[in-house]
Amino acid sequence: MVILIVYLLVMIFLYIVPLWLVISKSGQPGVAIIVPIWNIIALCQAAGKPWWWLFLFMIPIANIVFGIMMLHGLSVNFGKTAGFTVGMVLLPFIFIPILGYGGKYVGKKKEDVPAV
Repeated sequence: MVILIVYLLVMIFLYIVPLWLVISKSGQPGVAIIVPIWNIIALCQAAGKPWWWLFLFMIPIANIVFGIMMLHGLSVNFGKTAGFTVGMVLLPFIFIPILGYGGKYVGKKKEDVPAV
């Protein structure tokens, strides 16, 4: 039981809190990161991708490609390079907290994007 609690605390501080901060920096409510489906839409919007990419994540194999493209859009919107994207793919437990705790969002915020 103690191991489970420690595991959950590590997951909270390595993924949930940094992603909450990433989404908040893009001008969206941070709670979106803990709600299924809404989290993918929020990450796509933070990465500058359209909301309908949600459906592309349901296609096997293609979801890996589009996931990497979304991570690249996210890193570009935080002023990072393609090397940072590779880091986010290979070592997400290091690079996602770097974005969350220290990155500055330079992309378009949600309120800056015109409604369709």
